[in-house]
Amino acid sequence: MAKAQDPDFEMRFFESVLRRDAGYTEVVEILGGLYTKHGRIADGLRMDRKLVRLLPENATAHYNLACSLALSRRKRDALRSLHRAVELGYSDFDWMQQDPDLDGLKAEPGYTALVSQLKPQS
Repeated sequence: MAKAQDPDFEMRFFESVLRRDAGYTEVVEILGGLYTKHGRIADGLRMDRKLVRLLPENATAHYNLACSLALSRRKRDALRSLHRAVELGYSDFDWMQQDPDLDGLKAEPGYTALVSQLKPQS
C-alpha cells in the first residue's frame, strides 16, 4: 500500500507535527477527522475538544465536537455543542440533515427543534 493512502502513516505524520507544535489548529482538526474516520472515536473526541479550547469561537470546531460526542453516545453534550455551533454561525442545514455522525441525535427533540429553527422558510 502506498504511504499516501496509509491512514496509520498519515496519523503518525500529523501526530509528529502536533508534538512539535501543540497549537497547530489545522493539524488538530485534520487528526480529529482522521481518527474518527478510522474508528478511533475517543481520540477524535480528544482532538475536537482540544480544537474547541484553541478556537472557542469557531462554529465548525463546535460542530465537529458535537459529531464526536454523538458518536460517543453522549447525546446531551452533543446537542449542547451543536446548539453552540449554530449560535456561532454554523448554518449548513443540508449537511446537518445527512451527516451520519449525527444519526444518534436525529430522533431527539432537541435536535428536531434546532433543525426546524435552521430549516429555510419556503
